[in-house]
Amino acid sequence: MKAFLSVIILNYNSGNYLAKCLESISKSQIKNFDLEIIVVDNNSPDDSIVLAQKQKSNIKTKYILLKTNKGFAHGNNQGVKQIDSKSTHVLFLNPDTTVSPDTFQKMIDFFGQNPQVDAATCKIILVKTGKIQPECHRGFPYPWRSFCYFTNLYKLAPKSSFLNGYLLGHLNLQKTHPLECCVGAFIMMKKEVGQTINWWNEKYFFYGEDLDMCYKLKENNFNLYYYPHCTINHYQGVSSGIIKHTRKITRASRQTKITVAKASTDAMEIFYKENLLKNYNFIVRYLVLFGIKILKFYRVTKARYL
Repeated sequence: MKAFLSVIILNYNSGNYLAKCLESISKSQIKNFDLEIIVVDNNSPDDSIVLAQKQKSNIKTKYILLKTNKGFAHGNNQGVKQIDSKSTHVLFLNPDTTVSPDTFQKMIDFFGQNPQVDAATCKIILVKTGKIQPECHRGFPYPWRSFCYFTNLYKLAPKSSFLNGYLLGHLNLQKTHPLECCVGAFIMMKKEVGQTINWWNEKYFFYGEDLDMCYKLKENNFNLYYYPHCTINHYQGVSSGIIKHTRKITRASRQTKITVAKASTDAMEIFYKENLLKNYNFIVRYLVLFGIKILKFYRVTKARYL
């Protein structure tokens, strides 16, 4: 069956970055597969959709304008409902990214040549630093891994699986390999795989939903892969406003930054309670939840002054 890729872009207040993203997609090399774009807008207060719709493209594009913002997971799930019935693969892509002309072609070929691949991500380069985004290649946040990461203990041995399991520092970022989890800025999967795991968990508002999705892939014995032979560029944090290197270009209000800071730690609590804490004794459970409360206080307080 001929491959058909549905690209879902969830937009919120991304300014002209969405237009740049769509412009980069319009230059994509497409051979032996069909492509559609679905842009879902989470009730953005800016002109990002107007700017995007001015882009000329021969790629079929749908715009879904939501009247309320119910979060990242909900918005993406609304996009899923609009995919073409012939779709075989679905890609979730952030609006503050640009793709290389061969990105989609290489990913579709990777899936086609490797039937064991159920979902995959690529090499994501942060525009500000020119380096790989750490979150695009990471492990599940088991308590020890999280402790090493948030205390910076992992920096003592960044290539150690024992101290840096959070970012899977022992694996070669230049080679293709199975992966535990990736970031939601770019994750492609077979449509039937997404249907099996019921797509995104709407208990999450912002942050954590990509981690939860990857954990559901594991629970259902699906294979997630890291494929470094194609790349995208990621500005990261344009919508949220809490990422250090995009604070000067974001349009996010102070209230949005506070909301996102709170949601980021709420997501940690939801993920642990739903997926991991059942595997540990009450002491570890207490320490994990207490640590999350401290982190929430720190992040929200910091966001008030950004």
